[in-house]
Amino acid sequence: MLQPLESGDPTLSLEAWLAGAGFAPREVEPLTGDVSPRRYSRVRREDGATAILAAYPDEIADICPRFLRTTEILEGIGVRVPRVFAADCGLGWMLLEDLGPRTLGDWKGRPWTVLAPYFEQALRWIERISRIPADRIAGLNPLLGRELLRKELAQTWDLFLAPRGLTGDEALTDALRAALDEVCVRLAAEPPAPCHRDFMSRNLMPLDEQGGVAVLDHQDMRLGPPLYDLASLLNDTLFPPPEVEEALLAAALSGGEGLSGEDNRVRYHRAAAQRTLKAIGTYTSFALRGADRHLPLIGPTLDRALLHLSRIPEGAPLAGELGRVWSAVLEPAER
Repeated sequence: MLQPLESGDPTLSLEAWLAGAGFAPREVEPLTGDVSPRRYSRVRREDGATAILAAYPDEIADICPRFLRTTEILEGIGVRVPRVFAADCGLGWMLLEDLGPRTLGDWKGRPWTVLAPYFEQALRWIERISRIPADRIAGLNPLLGRELLRKELAQTWDLFLAPRGLTGDEALTDALRAALDEVCVRLAAEPPAPCHRDFMSRNLMPLDEQGGVAVLDHQDMRLGPPLYDLASLLNDTLFPPPEVEEALLAAALSGGEGLSGEDNRVRYHRAAAQRTLKAIGTYTSFALRGADRHLPLIGPTLDRALLHLSRIPEGAPLAGELGRVWSAVLEPAER
C-alpha cells in the first residue's frame, strides 16, 4: 500500500514525483530510524526493483543539498556511496540506490575472519577522505574543534555520568573534568583534516562477499582531528578483538605525518576516548527521546572509553579510580 507523504508543493503527490523519476511505486515501506526528523522508506516498483526514498521536512531542509554535495565529492574520489537517482530539495525528496536491508553493524556475531576485510576496505575509504583538499570541505559544516568536542562531552556528562554518580567524589570530578577538557584541547591542536564525522559500522553497507563497503550518512563531513574517523570505526558497535585492532591500527598509523608510532597511538587513543564518551551521550539522548535500541551499547562503549583514557597522559592517572566508580556499568565488548 502506498504511504502518503507531504511535500512543499500541494499540487504534486509523492506517487507522481516517483513516477516522474522512473520509479512508479507499487508500495512504499517506511523504515525504522532514530530520532532525526529525516525519514526513509523502501520504494518497490511493479517489476520488483527497489530504491530508498529520503524525506527531508522543512526543519532540516538544508541537509538535502549538503548530502548531494558530499555525494558528488565522495564519488569524485572513488569512495562508494549510494547513487542518487533523483532529488528535489525544494520538495524535500530524494531517491537513492537501495544497497540492502543490513548495515555492517548488523553483522554483529559474525567471525572476524569475515568482518576484517570490510574494515580493511573502510580504512582505505578513510584514507581517501583524509586526502580531500581542505578547502572543498571547510564550508560544508562547522569545524570539529575544541568547542564542539567539549559540547559533545558535556552532553555525556549531563545526561549520563553526573545523573548516575559516575563522576566520583569532588576530587575525582574535578580531575575528570580537567582531563576531558585537556583531551579536547589536544585534539583541537592537531592540524584539522577532512573526516566523515560518523564513520562507523552502522554507516557502512556490505556490498559483496569480498569486503566491499559503501559509505552512508556522509552529509556531516567536515574538518576535524585527523584520526577521528579511525577512532569511530574501531570503537562503535563492532569492537575488534585486540589482535584485529592491532593489525588495523598498524596499517592505518604506519609512518603517518612523520610522527613516531608511539605518538600516533596516543593520538588515536585520545580521539577514541572522546568519540566513545561522545557516543554514550548520544545513545542516552536518543533513549530520552524514545529511541532506546542503542542502550545495550553503553556498557561496552564505556569499557572502551576507560581503556583509551588509560592510554593517554591526561587520563592514565584517573583510570584506576574511574574503573572502580564505573564498575557497575562497564561491560566487556562481545568479540
